[in-house]
Amino acid sequence: MALPASAVRAFEPPPQPERGAPARTTCPRRHSRVEAELAASRPGSVAASVRAGPPRGVSHGFHSRPLLEKPRKASSSLAGAACAPLFALLSRGRRRRMHVLRRRWDLGSLCRALLTRGLAALGHSLKHVLGAIFSKIFGPLASVGNMDEKSNKLLLALVTLFLFAVIVLQYVCPGTECQLLRLQAFSSPVPDPYRSEDESSARFVPRYNFTRSDLLRKVDFDIKGDVLIVFLHIQKTGGTTFRRHLVRNIQLEQPCECRVGQKKCTCHRPGKRETWLFSRFSTGWSCGLHADWTELTSCVPSVVDGKRASRLRPSRWRIFQILDAASKDKRGSPNTNAGANSPSSTKARNTSKSGKNFHYITILRDPVSRYLSEWRHVQRGATWKASLHVCDGRPPTSEELPSCYTGDDWSGCPLKEFMDCPYNLANNRQVRMLSDLTLVGCYNLSVMPEKQRNKVLLESAKSNLKHMAFFGLTEFQRKTQYLFEKTFNMNFISPFTQYNTTRASSVEINEEIQKRIEGLNFLDMELYSYAKDLFLQRYQFMRQKDHQEARRKRQEQRRFLKGRLLQTHFLSQGQGQSQNLNQNQSQNPNPNANQNLTQNLTQNLVQNLTQSSSQKENRESPKQNPGKEQNDSTSNGTNDYIGSVEKWR
Repeated sequence: MALPASAVRAFEPPPQPERGAPARTTCPRRHSRVEAELAASRPGSVAASVRAGPPRGVSHGFHSRPLLEKPRKASSSLAGAACAPLFALLSRGRRRRMHVLRRRWDLGSLCRALLTRGLAALGHSLKHVLGAIFSKIFGPLASVGNMDEKSNKLLLALVTLFLFAVIVLQYVCPGTECQLLRLQAFSSPVPDPYRSEDESSARFVPRYNFTRSDLLRKVDFDIKGDVLIVFLHIQKTGGTTFRRHLVRNIQLEQPCECRVGQKKCTCHRPGKRETWLFSRFSTGWSCGLHADWTELTSCVPSVVDGKRASRLRPSRWRIFQILDAASKDKRGSPNTNAGANSPSSTKARNTSKSGKNFHYITILRDPVSRYLSEWRHVQRGATWKASLHVCDGRPPTSEELPSCYTGDDWSGCPLKEFMDCPYNLANNRQVRMLSDLTLVGCYNLSVMPEKQRNKVLLESAKSNLKHMAFFGLTEFQRKTQYLFEKTFNMNFISPFTQYNTTRASSVEINEEIQKRIEGLNFLDMELYSYAKDLFLQRYQFMRQKDHQEARRKRQEQRRFLKGRLLQTHFLSQGQGQSQNLNQNQSQNPNPNANQNLTQNLTQNLVQNLTQSSSQKENRESPKQNPGKEQNDSTSNGTNDYIGSVEKWR
């Protein structure tokens, strides 16, 4: 009876190390490694056959022969004897790790094989397709050399160039917005920003008749002189954004100094310690919080004349003193002062005792959107309690101007409660802040009937708005920027942005509530319609004037180039005739022929001199009468514009 192989090995003496082999060490891992190296060095051994395979503990794959282990039979002692020495060299923990690595390697090798084969097939097909394309495009070059090598090189060059362009584009313009703008610039022409920014129709039909002086707004603003820009800020009209543009986004010889964390900036004239802008962000609320037309026209001249080099903000009692003194100068009956709002009176109020000129500017907004925006602002806790509302030298009493709420603020009030208050200053706020309240007895409603009071306030607001140096509309940001730049001859650094989504636009109201808001602000609705018509007519008038000026410059350039060409032609012709004269004198010593040539030359010179003198006279004539030429050109532009307005009607 034969014993098993394992039992025979157990009774055998331990194997002796071969000659030249290192001695057995006490470390089992090192001893197993040494025995493995010796077994691998023997020719024909099992370890030598395994060495040609994958690394230790790793198999070839799912379909490799070492993994397809067939079920062992009981009588196959030779197979067990062949595999036993290999596994005997490893410890039990290494055997476990070997099985885990086999499983992982099989899955990873399968994925890598699939990926490499797929990429190889894709590359092969792409190579054939590109080779066919290049063979058709670069057919004549096929006879010069190997087409595959040239196509590969050309393809590599194109891919490299494309990658370089992408990297440069990402470095120069990392955002997607700039890339889209560049693609649009290549694909389609750039539209007119003044037409596309506000969604208004290109064909505007005027409703009101305005004169040339009403449409042409050109202020001789000298920042080094004594001209002062006064900004009238009406609540929730976008005035904060516009004032921020004035102090941070305008090109100046001496820019405004704005410190981090402070709303107030220092806007001094070049070489002087006095400001050129009277607004919240430059001088603070020097005439009170959100001062209206009545307060500003009475307060600004006195504040500017009373300020010294320190330019300190006056205190509250000082403001009352200034307004009281100004009201005493023009004290009179509000009903009998018929010419208080005439252009001459407004011009007188636009100057101070020191001779400084004041140019008032403001921003208007759609009344419904402005009303909803103010309601949302009041909901968040705004009160404007610090507003003085000073008129005729005194603030209104509690009976003249009652409050709509009893607590500290009106936060959380619903829209219905906001509309139900009859003393709410949000109703017709734009008309009230732009009109002269002294014409209607300030806030005393018993001076005249309500209908007459509303009519006087509306006419006063329209007149003041028309005679202002500039006004803009919140719904037309780019046009507002354009008109301001043309009016004051000042340029902004970056263009204005039109925000069509605001807090007011997020409020959803039905048609009934909208009609009620329009009824509460009926004076503002009529004023906004008037202001929008005047604003768009001014814009079209200035644009047409710019087009005429550009056309005139192009004509002058053509005339200048034509004169230069004629001058060079005459000079070259004269040089040629003189050369011919010299040759004729040397060849034909005939005095009659020479005399004819000299006569021709003198005639040409006389013609050239007469033409040059006539051109000089034409150039000097506009210098002698510049006003006449300017009046003629502007009158022609005005007549063309008014004629086009009549055609539109």
